[in-house]
Amino acid sequence: MAHLIRSKFQNKLSNAATSVSNKSTAKVSGMMARMGFQAATDEEGLGFAACDDLDYDHRQGLQMDIMKSDEMEGGMGGGEDGMAAGDSHYQRDGTGPPLSASKASGLGEEEKSPKITAWEAGWNVTNAIQGMFVLGLPYAILHGGYLGLFLIIFAAVVCCYTGKILIACLYEEDEDGQLVRVRDSYVDIANACCQPRFPSLGGHIVNVAQIIELVMTCILYVVVSGNLMYNSFPTLPISQKSWAIMATAALLPCAFLKNLKSVSKFSLLCTIAHFVINILVIAYCLSRARDWAWDKVKFYIDVKKFPISIGIIVFSYTSQIFLPSLEGNMVKPSEFHCMMNWTHIAACVLKGLFALLAYLTWADATKEVITDNLPSTIRAVVNLFLVAKALLSYPLPFFAAVEVLEKSFFCERERTWFPDCYGGDGRLKAWGLTLRCTLVVFTLLMAIYVPHFALLMGLTGSLTGAGLCFLLPSLFHLKLLWRKLLWHHVFFDVAIFVIGGICAISGFIHSMEGLVEAYKYGIED
Repeated sequence: MAHLIRSKFQNKLSNAATSVSNKSTAKVSGMMARMGFQAATDEEGLGFAACDDLDYDHRQGLQMDIMKSDEMEGGMGGGEDGMAAGDSHYQRDGTGPPLSASKASGLGEEEKSPKITAWEAGWNVTNAIQGMFVLGLPYAILHGGYLGLFLIIFAAVVCCYTGKILIACLYEEDEDGQLVRVRDSYVDIANACCQPRFPSLGGHIVNVAQIIELVMTCILYVVVSGNLMYNSFPTLPISQKSWAIMATAALLPCAFLKNLKSVSKFSLLCTIAHFVINILVIAYCLSRARDWAWDKVKFYIDVKKFPISIGIIVFSYTSQIFLPSLEGNMVKPSEFHCMMNWTHIAACVLKGLFALLAYLTWADATKEVITDNLPSTIRAVVNLFLVAKALLSYPLPFFAAVEVLEKSFFCERERTWFPDCYGGDGRLKAWGLTLRCTLVVFTLLMAIYVPHFALLMGLTGSLTGAGLCFLLPSLFHLKLLWRKLLWHHVFFDVAIFVIGGICAISGFIHSMEGLVEAYKYGIED
């Protein structure tokens, strides 16, 4: 009985001390904010408060269990273990105690969706960075020589780094020094950087850039599918537009995608198709090893055409748009960095080997798309695998675009313009499915009717691609984590921002020149 009274008295003293401490902290935070120092945003504060409430409830429950066990058994064991368990939900791997039903009901749909492993996340990243641009890498070696080969390695390092710092911007440290995920998306990071003056401006800019980039990527896959099928079977009385329509018909089931776990399966098949393409091309190049033109690989660059090579190489590594969603859906987010390392190392090795061997085989006769150099029989087989790769690559940017559009316009919790496209049971409503199908058809119409699409893709890619993959991650990293960065981190971020800006401006100028020339002289695609 005496022990029970003593425990209650200690609890009251602890609660009083906590209340005084919170008030003092609030006053200090207010003074620091008025002095101009960085303060946590409202959303971050609510996130930390929720964590503290859960931790407090859990600790109180543990204390009651201890008191009961003391009365029944007189033991004090398990207190330290319980305290450790109470802190464990701060960890990134999410191994903490389960939440109560009332509090779990407030979680987003992403918590209910199936999680993906590091391997499945890796297939998605590989799908993004081992895209159709790989076919243009030998052309980059043609105009860049060994510098182009070095750029393949350099771009892999930079894109891997910017992907990691982008994810780092999703986290903040709590009072115990543990990392807590206080942001969920690229948009949340942008909004946090623009607060308090323009709390939603950054999110709007990122949303527009993401939608343009993702939708244009989907359109590109439809264009490539139609073009490859037309070139593979030129004797058939089927036009390129008809092939594109048939490809789009095969893509309509993408409207039924529910989560990233389903997309990961397509990414795995896409990666397999990519490896088959690499093996076929590399095997043919090795069969002509006696004719390799090592003397053609130079250290000089073509000043006029090398900027095009830079664009081809850089944008073949872009995956930053998908990373926040991938990391948030991983079973163990702590494995994200390891996954980024091995995917980019593998991509760097395969791309460098593919580009070098292909250029050594055809030298100055290397064409913009390396499959055009292959003999007709091998070309038809490779093109079929390329079509399969394009169709299997489509679901990832499509799902990401749908996710951005739904969160921006069709989510009641975010107070968007339109009602939620999901029912109370979590199922997609009929009109929501119709809108998804409309987006698939829209990509087809754009692929068929937009003239000079390749130039438009280069124009938008130079702006949105460089911005989302180089400029914004480095800028956000400097803004949100400035006081925690070491000098070499600051140097890397500034250097990447400058290089990304140069690439964006250069690509924009060359694409605009191409568009003006095409419209001026009536050049067809």
